[in-house]
Amino acid sequence: MQTWFECKVKYVKISESGKERNVTENFLLDAVSFTDAETRMIRQMQEMVRGEFTVTDIKKSKIAEVFPFENGEWWFKATINLVTVDEEAGKEKKLRTYYLVMADDIKEALQRLEESLSYLVIPYVVSSITVSTIIDVFPYQPSESAVPEGYVPLEKEENPENNDE
Repeated sequence: MQTWFECKVKYVKISESGKERNVTENFLLDAVSFTDAETRMIRQMQEMVRGEFTVTDIKKSKIAEVFPFENGEWWFKATINLVTVDEEAGKEKKLRTYYLVMADDIKEALQRLEESLSYLVIPYVVSSITVSTIIDVFPYQPSESAVPEGYVPLEKEENPENNDE
């Protein structure tokens, strides 16, 4: 299961007209810990921003899943409510779940949300859809460069005959 972190970053943004202004923007990324989230956020911002920036806040997000689409101007935060039955206690349990979906408007966001949740067999109610303050989403993408220099991946260590050295 993914753990999403919301990161606030403060930096100088240059508008299309060439004007500079200080902004604080929210980003969402998948990470295993607060330290990992900060490290990954810094790497992302180094690629995106020229000059100095500061990661001002990191918090765990309640977003359960993100539904990115090729085209879409905004990230919309959707809240759904559903009722499940606790088999052991024999009681109904109400759940509130949050999703992030990319779309151009609320109507399209609702359509894309319902399309993305078509796998659910439990009836649910969409209780709200709002434009999110999140600017961009960075899902986890594993890479070979994730292993620090001087370390050997566990698979290679266990099978020394397969090791290149």
